[in-house]
Amino acid sequence: MDNALTAPRAQRLPLYIGGMMGPFGTIVILPMFPELRESFNASSATVSWGFTIYLLPFAAVLLVSGTLGERWGRRRTVRGTYVLFAAASVACALAPNLWVFLAARAVMGVANAFITPLLVAGLAEVVAPALFGRAVGIYSSFQAAGGALAPIIGGLAADTNWRWAFVGTATMAAVLALVPPQGGPTDPVDQRPHPSFQALLTKQMIILGVGVLSAAAGPLSINVLVGVTARDNLGLTGREAGILLLAGSIMAMLTGPLWGRLLDRVGARTAGLTAATGVTVIAGLLTFADSPTTLAVLSAASGALIGFVAVVFQALASTTVPDNRGGALSFILAFRFLGHGLGPVIWIPVMERNVPLAFLGAASLGTITIATFFAVIESSSNKPKSRPDH
Repeated sequence: MDNALTAPRAQRLPLYIGGMMGPFGTIVILPMFPELRESFNASSATVSWGFTIYLLPFAAVLLVSGTLGERWGRRRTVRGTYVLFAAASVACALAPNLWVFLAARAVMGVANAFITPLLVAGLAEVVAPALFGRAVGIYSSFQAAGGALAPIIGGLAADTNWRWAFVGTATMAAVLALVPPQGGPTDPVDQRPHPSFQALLTKQMIILGVGVLSAAAGPLSINVLVGVTARDNLGLTGREAGILLLAGSIMAMLTGPLWGRLLDRVGARTAGLTAATGVTVIAGLLTFADSPTTLAVLSAASGALIGFVAVVFQALASTTVPDNRGGALSFILAFRFLGHGLGPVIWIPVMERNVPLAFLGAASLGTITIATFFAVIESSSNKPKSRPDH
């Protein structure tokens, strides 16, 4: 980036705040299942599709959303998807039946697939190279903040009227639509190379995809197993388990900038191996958590290190394909959320038979992630260093 400058914080703030929208929109529905059942006269299993139907199109569209956004123009696309997210939120708030509600949730997921990769790509354009890791760390902290606030605000809305939660997401998205993000042209420009899907199918990108998929299906999804253990094995109430799990989100929020600064200082090789090794070890240690206190401490540490892994992968993806940053980010995020979807399906049935085996199995997938970092560094050793590798 020849003209790389650091944009003022006030100009970067919309990028950071936008990072909250995706996690918030995903999780806000979880505390309001009883109210949704009553409003739509539906079963818990049917209402739970409000969560799943958001994630499925989100993960699928992520494979192409970043590249399409770069082609259409980053600012124009982000602004348009904020408008779509707001409209879908209004449809959720006004939904007369469950089918309208589920359709609107699916549209929210599609809109969110364009937001995250294009916002991080925007950061890469407006932040000086020496500060990029720190900027991604701050962005990850805002994402964690959105995930932490969602169950609180969703629960408060459920106690009054669950529809107000979606009025809130609509309002925030509408405000953000009026403040175009920095980075990238307002409209597509003919002089830029047309971002290509084929540019994503490189050895490095495939290795990164395998690495983040393994991490997400294993140690990055460990909080699902922690929640089950807290309720079924340690006898915690729902509220106590929720508070325990909240500790991980808070730690991810607080440590994001720290991980970003560390990435800038030591480079992707050391940061990636440290993050992947740390989260793998903590996931394995959770096997021995036999009290709420031990589980809470290890869960908090896991949350912090999960944030570290996310920072490294987002930074690597945004610099591996500089001509299609948004496409590279969305490609990697698609693998990540596919892994998050697979993790519970794989390990919860194992946990029903053997709790330690489930934790150790999930942790073991982290070794694949560690290996992919070695492979990525080796495959790029004869190439000019990308921004995080210095």
